[in-house]
Amino acid sequence: MQKIYKPELLAPAGDLEKLKIAIIYGADAVFIGGKKFSLRAKASNFELEDIKEAVIFAHENNSRVHITVNVYPHSEDLEGLDEYLLELDKINVDAIIVSSPYIVKRARELGCKFEIHISTQQSTANYEAMTFWENLGANRIVLARELSINDIEKLKGETTLPLEVFIHGGLCSSFSGRCTLSNNMTLRDANRGGCAHSCRWFYDIYEDNKRLNNDKESFRLGSKDLCAATMIDKLIDLKVDSFKIEGRMKSLHYIACVVQAYRKLIDDYLDGKLKDSSYYLNMLFRAENRATTKGFLNKDITHEDGLFEIESEQPSQDFLGIVIDYDNQEKLAKIQQRNHFKTGEKISVMQPFLEDVNMSVLEIYDEYMNKIEIANHAMDILYIKTEFPIKKYGIIRRR
Repeated sequence: MQKIYKPELLAPAGDLEKLKIAIIYGADAVFIGGKKFSLRAKASNFELEDIKEAVIFAHENNSRVHITVNVYPHSEDLEGLDEYLLELDKINVDAIIVSSPYIVKRARELGCKFEIHISTQQSTANYEAMTFWENLGANRIVLARELSINDIEKLKGETTLPLEVFIHGGLCSSFSGRCTLSNNMTLRDANRGGCAHSCRWFYDIYEDNKRLNNDKESFRLGSKDLCAATMIDKLIDLKVDSFKIEGRMKSLHYIACVVQAYRKLIDDYLDGKLKDSSYYLNMLFRAENRATTKGFLNKDITHEDGLFEIESEQPSQDFLGIVIDYDNQEKLAKIQQRNHFKTGEKISVMQPFLEDVNMSVLEIYDEYMNKIEIANHAMDILYIKTEFPIKKYGIIRRR
């Protein structure tokens, strides 16, 4: 029986709570980092016991767990590698994401059962490189982010290996993340997990101690964030195997918004029910706080399309709380608060696989069931009276 094509939606998770949110809101797989060998040193990252719990939860919900083992190791970084790989295999993770050929080779020599995916850090952009990785034992290629739709189409026709493409999130102004600015300026090695995001600093041009850009503001080297929502149909038509969202250090509100939007977009296209692109973009932009670009997926990308030179962050206080329980009899949602709100405020409720519903805050109670008018303290446990039932992990937002 021929397998029906459906691309994997792969979401980031910086901790166990975000992993559960990603899966509940529609991710087919999640990628997480352990305490070792990962390129996101500042992310919460997972102890082995957390990874075990993550795998159990994911598998119970028909999802997969990929572990980042994507550090470019120096000699001292390899200590404990064998034990770590064997422990991941014992935990039954589905895949590891790797940059180093040695780690690929070692995982295969150890007889590990998990899949090996080649990280975008390797900038794989041609058939010969894909063949090299396949012969070494790789099961999937995460393609370089510098490829256009046409490039991806060509590569898809040249290999039987599954291909993974980034569709959303932060981009690097260097080739596929292989940057040395951070190391040079701060002694924090981006390729060993310590990126200082030096490309997002403000710069001036000097010659002989004279500032040359006197008539212009200081500029940045960093890229806008990737948003490929308007190109998903083309990528599905090419039968790309996995669509990857970047953002292990993003909030759970971001994870829920972005995963839900792309889940809806992919499913609607496959079901022949695709709506106007503005519908999905509006869902995505509830979570965005930086300017976006189609990146190199658009072969005609220009400097203005891809780079931002002014402050573009737009912090949002829309995320008011997450539902951790619901009392059907009393019509009370137990929530963990994130931003301030008050009685009578108009809100919307986002829930997995449902359209947002608008309502007003009828009543607010603190954790001791004392009635209050204003919720002021982030992370407090509160109860709010609602007009309809809300699922666990529902997200309360400002309308």
